[in-house]
Amino acid sequence: MKTSRVSFAAALAAGTVLVLSGTAFAHVGVQPVGEAAKGGYATLNFKVPNERDNASTTQLEVNFPVDQPLTSVMPQDIPGWTSTVEKTKLDKPLTVHGKQVNEVVTKVTWTGGKIEPGKFQQFPVSVGKLPESADQMVFKSIQTYDNGEVVRWIEEAKEGAAEPQTPAPVLKLTAAKGDDHHGAAKTDEAKNAEKDAGHGHDEAAAEHGSDTTARVLGIAGIVIGLGGVAFGVASRRRSA
Repeated sequence: MKTSRVSFAAALAAGTVLVLSGTAFAHVGVQPVGEAAKGGYATLNFKVPNERDNASTTQLEVNFPVDQPLTSVMPQDIPGWTSTVEKTKLDKPLTVHGKQVNEVVTKVTWTGGKIEPGKFQQFPVSVGKLPESADQMVFKSIQTYDNGEVVRWIEEAKEGAAEPQTPAPVLKLTAAKGDDHHGAAKTDEAKNAEKDAGHGHDEAAAEHGSDTTARVLGIAGIVIGLGGVAFGVASRRRSA
């Protein structure tokens, strides 16, 4: 009887862990392909799992933060899905690559496809330029099922608090790289390092040149000395 109770308690605990894990981890998320560096461009994957066993996901809506406007947002084609990009006018135009941008993307919606129970789908998007003075971006998303259910992944996590029931996808931004392919200026440290390396190379070349000159002069002296010895021996023989 005691063993049965222990087994039942263990099974109940395991079931509770699985339920809590499903609630905590099976939600819409966003991850960059590689890194999402501040001030740069990146490809983002919005990962959407189907949390229901009796319905399929048929629509995803991702809202882009208006206080962190992105001038370039390009969804990748996904077989069976149609993407719709919504833009809004800016009160103050932005200058990007020397051109003025008057509108930015505020929402991307995917429809027409289906994520069946027990499966997930990734929605890739190329974005830029990422904010330069922020550590993260929050993309509030809405997931719709074919039974009419709508799940709003819009809650923002608070420091020191437990994860929300329906957390919004959060993109972590990494530090900007001074030598990225977008032509960012080199840092003073990098320039000084190159300068020091150049000086070291010049000094090494000078030392090598001095050493080579010394060797040439030394060899020339030996040759001259041997010539003098030979001349002396020949003179003695003539005298004799």
